[in-house]
Order: sequence, then C-alpha cells, then structure tokens
Amino acid sequence: MERSIHLVANMSVAKELRQLLGDDVVEDDAATLAAHSGDKWFAAHEPEVVVFARSTSDVKGLLQFASAKKIPVTARGGGFGYVGGCVPVRGGIVLSLVQMNRIKEVNFADAVAIVGPGVFTADLKAAVRAQKLFYPPDPASMKDCTIGGNVATNAGGPRCLKYGVTRNYVIGLEVVLANGEVLRTGGRVHKNKTGFDLIGLFVGSEGMLGVVTEITLRLLPLPPARATLSAAFATATQAAAAVQTIFAAGFLPASLEIADHFTLEAARRDLRKMIVPPGSAHLLVDLDGQEESVRSEAEAIRELVATKKPNSLEIATGEADCEQLWALRREFSNSLRATGLTKLNQDVVVPRSHLVDLMEFAERLHAKHGFPIASFGHAGDGNIHVNIMANRYNRDAAVRERVDGALDELFAQVLTWGGVITGEHGIGLAKKRWWPDATSDVARDVHRKLKHALDPAGILNPGKFIE
Repeated sequence: MERSIHLVANMSVAKELRQLLGDDVVEDDAATLAAHSGDKWFAAHEPEVVVFARSTSDVKGLLQFASAKKIPVTARGGGFGYVGGCVPVRGGIVLSLVQMNRIKEVNFADAVAIVGPGVFTADLKAAVRAQKLFYPPDPASMKDCTIGGNVATNAGGPRCLKYGVTRNYVIGLEVVLANGEVLRTGGRVHKNKTGFDLIGLFVGSEGMLGVVTEITLRLLPLPPARATLSAAFATATQAAAAVQTIFAAGFLPASLEIADHFTLEAARRDLRKMIVPPGSAHLLVDLDGQEESVRSEAEAIRELVATKKPNSLEIATGEADCEQLWALRREFSNSLRATGLTKLNQDVVVPRSHLVDLMEFAERLHAKHGFPIASFGHAGDGNIHVNIMANRYNRDAAVRERVDGALDELFAQVLTWGGVITGEHGIGLAKKRWWPDATSDVARDVHRKLKHALDPAGILNPGKFIE
C-alpha cells in the first residue's frame, strides 16, 4: 500500500510540473531517472522526476512550486563531479540545466563572455579563443563538464598555478533563490565593490544556496605563444625537487603537473599507441606569453630541469605540439579506470613545501593498507589527486571500511600539515564524513546560518555536508 501511495504522489508531482512548465521539459521514465541518479562517484539515488529547464523562467517557476510544496530540488549540469555532489539523496526533483547551453555573448572590447550554465567548458574556451580571447580555467574533464557545474564547485585545473580558479573569472551571476526570487549580482565590469561579495558566496556553494542561471565571465587576451616541457625521472622525489628548483629561480609557469609510478604504469598498459616517457615519475611544465619570452623561459627551465638528471626531457612549442604532450596527462584518469579498480579521487591540497611529504605518505599508505595508490596533479599549487584504487569497493562493505580507514589517515595528515581535504571537487557526499574534522564549530555554524537564510525549508540539494 505504501508503494502505491508513493507512486500516486510521484505521478501527481510530474503531472503538476507538466501543467506548469510543459510536457516537453518534464520526464519521469525509468531510463531518464536512472541517468540522473548520480555522477562519477559510486553512490546513486533516483529522483521522482527530472525537469530540463530551458530558461530562467522555467527555473523560477519550478522553485516557486517546489518551495511551496517542500519538495527537494537537486540542480545538475554535466553530471561529471567526483564527490556525489548532484546525487538526489532525498529524491524529489532533479533540475537539469544542460539545455540552458547558449553562449549569449563574447565581447572583445569588454573582455567578457555571458553564458548559460549548461555550456560545456571546452566549448566556451573554443568560442572565446576564436576571438583571440582566453578563459584560463581548464578542468581535465572540460569536454564533459559545464560552466554551471564549474561555478558550483569552484573548479580549477592545471592552469590554476598562474591564473587562478573559476571564482577569479566570475564577475556576474543571475541566481534563482529557493523561493523563486531572481538575484542579479555583479555585472560586466572587471572591478566591483558594491556591497558584500555575493558572487563569492555562490561560487563553490555546491547548489545549496541557489540555482545559477546565467554567468558573466571575465576574459584575458589570448597568449600568442606556448611551450611545454615533458620530463621523466627515476623517482617522484627527483620530480618534486625539480618543481622547487623552478620556483626558486623565479619562474611562474602556467601549469606544473606531476605523476607517480602507478599512474604511469596504468597509462603504459592502456595507451599502447602513445609513448609514455621512461621512469617512475613525470613532470609537465607549461609556459605561455609572448613568443620571445616563452622561448627564453623554456630554454632556461630546460637547463634547470636537466641538472636534476631526468631520464628524458622534451620540449614542444605551438598549440598542436604542446597538446600532444598534454594528451598523456589528460588520459590519466581514464587509464586508471581501465585497470578495473574503483578509482577514489581525493583532491587534497598541501602547502607546497609538503609536496614530497605527501607523495611519500601515499606510498606508506599503500604499504600499510595494501591498496594501490596513484598520485598525480597540480604540483605547482600543492593540489595532488591521491587516488586510492580499490577492488570490489562497490560490492564489499569490508573494503569500503578499509578505504575509509586509509582516508582517515590521509586527511588527518593533510590537515596536520595545514592543508585541506578538497581543492576543486568539493565536499558533496564523498567527503561528508570528514567535513567536521576539516572545519571549526564556528565555521560550520556560519554555513548553517547562511543556508537557513537563503533556503529556510532546506529544499536545495539536501542531504549533503551542511546537514
């Protein structure tokens, strides 16, 4: 009887939404519900209905409806997050924003782009590049993730070292609040100190304070030249030492990426047609700017890296040749998943002085707990992705318990060094267990008060870390 009542309620919500928004944007078939039940993390929970918003008006009407009826709403973009951030754990409505995918304006004179939240990051980067402009944030999943999702998690990527993260480029937002009110904050100017930093409040809020329906981004001039150095080393310690040498000499590359032995071995098995440099550690250094300065800096850094006795050292210039070297880095996650093990990606950040310590600590975790561990990522800013590779993780509760024990140790050590448990993926569900360890009582109370002020009924992305 309870199941029948539940189905009637679901049918009623879907019917009301169709009457409110139209038949073509509301779906409740089994395949659509399953496809919108999770992201790249292992957890999933099906919603009762999925709404494919086409406009701010659709989002406003939906949230007015949901607020009045106290129905949970979980907003979603490309569904490519790594922490279960868009899993609708309380059921209700999934609000998909992928159809709000129009690049409304790219303006060279103002150096801005105005986009819908469903625009894929790679598409935006290509569109502004065609006008000799540059949007620096470059998450590895740029072909699959949306700008709205990037805003929700304050996404980063390799170029964070020189250029910063998503927050540094958002200068205007249109946000629909939980009660359906539409907030516009910021604009198309590059400097603005009119009141509180409301943009900063919503960027990184993981969909719990409002639904972003339009984003204004500041753009930079497109650097005319680029060079990439690829170096392989016998040990990760040597590679990390090369990183410190580059900084000590006063250079600030656009990107500085490192990878360990397990990551490279997975790539060797998976990418048979691609040459993976010999060695147990790999370093990528990316430079951009004016042609003459890039050429001279690349040569100077090549000489510095050569003093660290790399197994191999290669330089590429120009976009196409540089991307050939970067293709290896962009495939690391896929190569690790090809091992058949569950890849648990922990995007921890440590002070740069603890880079070697972190990679050595990951090796000790492997020795103690037996899980293979692949460490790679943004060496320049200390944001290393420590991936625990677990067999039978989704099928065996004992394995999950052992993984959590290893993560307890990893996060405790990172926090002891003055680091943080996430640099760009967010907390979501995956790191909810460690949220209290990573924050103070006062900080958590401020989060709760902000959530209650903007979403008093708690309908937006419920069940995540604030609760």
